[in-house]
Amino acid sequence: MTVRTRVAPSPTGDPHVGTAYIALFNLAFARQHGGQFILRIEDTDQTRSTPESEQAILDSMRWLGLEWDEGPDVGGPHGPYRQSERKDAYKDFAMRLVEEGNAFICYRTGEELDQLRASLKEQGINRALKECDLALPADEVEKRQAAGAPFVVRMKVPVDGVCEVDDMLRGTIELDWAIVDAQILLKSDGMPTYHLANVVDDHLMEITHVIRGEEWINSAPKHKLLYQYFGWDMPQLCHMPLLRNPDKSKLSKRKNPTSILFYKRMGYLPEALLNYLGRMGWSMPDESEKFTRDQMFENFDIQRVSLGGPVFDQEKLSWLNGLWIREELDPAAFAAEFQKWALNPEYLMQIIPLIQPRVEKFSDVAPLASFFLSGMMPITLESFAHKSLQEEDVRRILQFAVWHLDQQREWDRDSLFNSLKGLSDAMEFKIRDFLFPLFVAIAGTSQSVSVVDSMSILGPDMSRARLRHALDIVGGPSKKQTKAWEKEFRSIV
Repeated sequence: MTVRTRVAPSPTGDPHVGTAYIALFNLAFARQHGGQFILRIEDTDQTRSTPESEQAILDSMRWLGLEWDEGPDVGGPHGPYRQSERKDAYKDFAMRLVEEGNAFICYRTGEELDQLRASLKEQGINRALKECDLALPADEVEKRQAAGAPFVVRMKVPVDGVCEVDDMLRGTIELDWAIVDAQILLKSDGMPTYHLANVVDDHLMEITHVIRGEEWINSAPKHKLLYQYFGWDMPQLCHMPLLRNPDKSKLSKRKNPTSILFYKRMGYLPEALLNYLGRMGWSMPDESEKFTRDQMFENFDIQRVSLGGPVFDQEKLSWLNGLWIREELDPAAFAAEFQKWALNPEYLMQIIPLIQPRVEKFSDVAPLASFFLSGMMPITLESFAHKSLQEEDVRRILQFAVWHLDQQREWDRDSLFNSLKGLSDAMEFKIRDFLFPLFVAIAGTSQSVSVVDSMSILGPDMSRARLRHALDIVGGPSKKQTKAWEKEFRSIV
């Protein structure tokens, strides 16, 4: 048997360090066994998936040194490798399950689902919705069908009992069928959900081992049942521990930058970041902290993975990155890497048109451009003093801007300005006053080049990180205040 592993990111946002972490361990396992590693794009969410996000994923993975044997850009014998290009096949498999009595067509509306869940709760029944809850009278089904009402295809699942799932790290896991809902397999738009597409693709692509995050443990019974319904052999499952923030909460961009692009823009070496991800829950036999990708592959043993939640600590990453810079780069290599990171023509030519009108001598360049080549700005609460803004105004502007820009998909100058202008109008601030805290957060001072131009050049990852850093400096809202602000924010955007 040829070992075949995969990683299947969704192109719905910035490339996530968690994706790289899972990809690294899948690649290491495949290389350890002389197998193959596949990259598959799971773009079933057509409203959020973008070509730009997909390209960012591919570029980031390659920057880290994670290469794949088959994928959307390199092809392979099991393509296509984008789920959106396999849409018709999923529908056929879903209808096969319906015909064989293992799935059913469901015309229930969202309102009806809410009522059904509320009814179960009122009856003191603590379980997910099953086919017996969702079934409609035959005449009502005919009526909705004749009217062309939207429908989904759901899988049938047991009402009670226990499902046993074998895990390479955890052994046998017992999961109660009561918590497993009659999962939607095919959405009303004809696209599959993750669960159907995941099982069908893994089978057709001959995946032998599924190494994924532990957040998918509760979905394992659905996947096991689908394999049984189809009569297919199920890949071996291995659920990796989740990456954690230093406070042990699940890694999230609210507490820790999660985008690979952020760490690239910050000036981390790809070898160091990959080294650090390799240390997340795993260690070399000699416990060495600094090692290359190939050294990890040579010594890799999946059983050395610890189930304790590995902490993604930026300070530790910076320390490790410093080792790589000092020990692996001589002065000439250091200069070359720095030039590639900060002084490459593509990046410089975005900055120079902004600063050149302000330059009288070349010694003016460094002070004007330094924030483009920096990490977090050295700002204090006093940095945000403004004649027209109270401290509370500054906090609200920064928090609302963070929430708003988290939803921003287009990151060019005009889109950013129009978006922020709309928010400032909704919050009833003059645009000049509204942008002041953003100037300080992004450039460290209000006396700088256009903040929207700066954000466009720095990119969404660094820009959002600096805004969150500024919010930490001025003090974010309390839990009670957060609820009130969130309500206000939703009402104006």
